[in-house]
Amino acid sequence: MTYVVTENCIKCKYMDCVEVCPVDCFYVGENMLVINPDECIDCGVCEPECPAEAILPDSDGKAVEWLELNRDYSAKWPNITRKGEAPADADDWKGKPGKLALLDPNPGKG
Repeated sequence: MTYVVTENCIKCKYMDCVEVCPVDCFYVGENMLVINPDECIDCGVCEPECPAEAILPDSDGKAVEWLELNRDYSAKWPNITRKGEAPADADDWKGKPGKLALLDPNPGKG
């Protein structure tokens, strides 16, 4: 099992999860974070820290489609080990459905 970041993170990117990860398995895109599923140790400490409720175990049916996206982007985006600033409009996007089309494939700043 591993944890994955899902659609709820897109355009929210609060980054509270990064602070608690003991193995630094988060990677940063322009408007989303992902978890490298091969580095995640399944501890689960990140899940309750996410204000957007974007982190789920891969055993959750809603997370299955996000596993490969997390794997792919964690190979392309820089590693992030410290919490940065969330976007100014993060709260406006929190909880909005259908954000996959808004995913920016460009890397963020690690």
